[in-house]
Amino acid sequence: MGIKLAVFDIAGTTLHDESNVALVLQQTIRLAGVEVTIGEVNEVMGYAKPYAIRHLLQLKNDQRFSEEPFIQELHARFVHDMKAHYATHSSVREKDGVSAVFAALQEKGVKVALDTGFDRDITNVILERTGWQKNGLVDAVVTSDEAAFGRPYPYMIYRIMEELEIRSIQSVAKIGDTVSDLEEGTNAGCRYVIGVTTGAYTVDELKKGPHTHLVASLDELLSIF
Repeated sequence: MGIKLAVFDIAGTTLHDESNVALVLQQTIRLAGVEVTIGEVNEVMGYAKPYAIRHLLQLKNDQRFSEEPFIQELHARFVHDMKAHYATHSSVREKDGVSAVFAALQEKGVKVALDTGFDRDITNVILERTGWQKNGLVDAVVTSDEAAFGRPYPYMIYRIMEELEIRSIQSVAKIGDTVSDLEEGTNAGCRYVIGVTTGAYTVDELKKGPHTHLVASLDELLSIF
């Protein structure tokens, strides 16, 4: 059975990222009066951002991690700042060759989907900026607030499969740049779980996660599939 669906992460995988997400999330935690390092923030890249905020506060023994209104307040600030970044910053662009890879996969009969640790508000700004959906290069998009649980749970992938009428998980590939992406694909049972080494995590860091392949460039997928 060949691959019929490729599910891609966004920031760091298909969208160029200069640690912008990590820096904004670090600043969000600082608003709570808590200092976290970029290394600590990178460990929760890929996860739904309310979960990431909660985890980082708990990591620093801040008891407010259990206060849902406080978590939502911080998340609202994160969403505001990320939307502003993706709407206006000159560095926002797709990674080299992404549109060409999407088109090549579709020509081979592979549906292209995105799933993300962002919520729908941030994701819509990215889709508008890149034009992927408008240009017909993406067949489905699911965000972390549209599933019961985000990564590392498999539910965003299953929701995409349902929407696109993909029958078997063995015809699905998951591609992402964080360990949470790899865990999501593995938990879903994807045939291929592919780590992208030019994003938030290094090769050595990604090797610690469950995977079938590691790639530096998305055009390597065309030969893998």
